[in-house]
Amino acid sequence: MGDVQGKLVVVSAPSGTGKGTVISKLLKKRPEFTFSVSATTRNPRPGETDGLEYHFLTHQRFCDMISNNEFLEYAEYVGEYYGTPDKPIRDNLDSGKTIILDIEVQGAKQVMQKRPDAITIFIVPPNMEELENRLRGRGTDSEEKLAARLKRASQELKEQSHYDYIVVNDSVSRTVSEILSIIDRE
Repeated sequence: MGDVQGKLVVVSAPSGTGKGTVISKLLKKRPEFTFSVSATTRNPRPGETDGLEYHFLTHQRFCDMISNNEFLEYAEYVGEYYGTPDKPIRDNLDSGKTIILDIEVQGAKQVMQKRPDAITIFIVPPNMEELENRLRGRGTDSEEKLAARLKRASQELKEQSHYDYIVVNDSVSRTVSEILSIIDRE
């Protein structure tokens, strides 16, 4: 029983694609799945709790962890660091759990190299116009930051060919079902 290795599922998407919503619905439907909590140096947004959405770390602590090789992957995004601590991933996989990893394309490439067994899924918006509407609808970014996110999104969309699966998020429930059937098939 102890040798059943869990599945590592990497989910990436440009900012504003609805990835967070899709992942939370995925975890509601499959409570046995584990969500990998990333570490970041960015400040918590209102309503975010340390250890729940992210492990919020100082730049110094993050850099120490990089030096000690404690990340499965890490990347810098808009001036802040984001990374996946390696130990919880290994522990969960060894105990046979399916882990959902929410990471951007730079980090996903690192995971693909280190863990070629990972199931990689890229969520895309129906189109760029829809993506811009979703980002504007958040109301959290300045025009300048919005422009940077959109530019970055169009660059990230070019990376989708590196992924095992591409899923268009035109409806959250359909997207969740599609991802669940991918995980079950693998």
